Amino acid sequence: MFKLLMDWYRRRFSDPNAASLVITIVVLFLSIYFFNKILLPIIIAIVLSYLLNTPVDFLHKKGLPRTLSVSIVLLLFISLVLLGMVILVPLIWQQGVSLVRNIPNMLTFFNNFLTTLPEHYPELIDVGLFDAVIQSVKDKVAQTGNSLLQFSIVSIFSLVSVIFNAVMIPIMMFFLLKDKDAIWGYCSKLLPRNRRVLNKVAAEMDQQIANYIVGSVLHIIILFTVSYIVFWFLGLDYSLLLAFIVGICVLIPYVGIIISTIPVIIVALFQWGISTDFGILIFAYIVIQMLDGNVIVPLLYSEKLNLHPLVIIVATLVFGGLWGFWGIFFAIPLATLVKAIINAWPKNENTKQQVENG
Repeated sequence: MFKLLMDWYRRRFSDPNAASLVITIVVLFLSIYFFNKILLPIIIAIVLSYLLNTPVDFLHKKGLPRTLSVSIVLLLFISLVLLGMVILVPLIWQQGVSLVRNIPNMLTFFNNFLTTLPEHYPELIDVGLFDAVIQSVKDKVAQTGNSLLQFSIVSIFSLVSVIFNAVMIPIMMFFLLKDKDAIWGYCSKLLPRNRRVLNKVAAEMDQQIANYIVGSVLHIIILFTVSYIVFWFLGLDYSLLLAFIVGICVLIPYVGIIISTIPVIIVALFQWGISTDFGILIFAYIVIQMLDGNVIVPLLYSEKLNLHPLVIIVATLVFGGLWGFWGIFFAIPLATLVKAIINAWPKNENTKQQVENG
């Protein structure tokens, strides 16, 4: 057994480039795993820098100095973020609080609906069981509402940290965009010398991550906007909040569509019941999801990842469990990274022949 392990080690790690790749990945993984809270502002700044790098390069190619290009794009981005925080965030929060407060009424409505079922299926449905389940859910909702209020009060004390990060992140973004090549040159000096494979993987992943971040943000904005227009036009309650949920859930591959569909159906059913309006909304929502899957996604993600759906789901579970939201957000790129490492891993044919002959 020990000889087999040693033979496997010689085949896979005899190349110095492979050892350098493993060391770099392990160091990065451990750093992010143990210091993710400290590194979170830096990670956010890097993600947003990827998002803004394309318009900065566009202005720079048009003849503007890079510093001026970065300043213009960053100011526009900050203005849009502040505008969204002033207008959208309070409305979404208000609708969210209203929905939480209205959940007991929704449960009462569904309880009344369910209590009519035993008249038709008395041998299958127990009214007492339904009442117990509904009351239990009501109690949980009330506890959740109280916890939400307590959380909002406690969160006020972290306002100083939020303001500090809100100031530091744009500053870091400015220098990341302005001195991108210089920063990468400095970081490359800290990497091992034998990094041929590492450079190959890094070059591939740099483009993949840039495309993914830009595509994901545009995907959220488009789906949020289209869903809100449809929900608002049809008169659905909490249209802004539900459209936000539909947009943000695209970050969760495959499962996100189920998560976002449930509240839409519940709110529509509570508002209209089984009616024509309910049917029109469901039909419009299905059309949105079909256009999303067959038009929007192929246009935004032109780079085919060639990953099996099961691999993407497992990556979402694993990396989401390790790093929460950011693990879910980067689940697909990280799965692609693993695939790129496997494909780029050096094959030591001489060692392999020696082992086979020995």
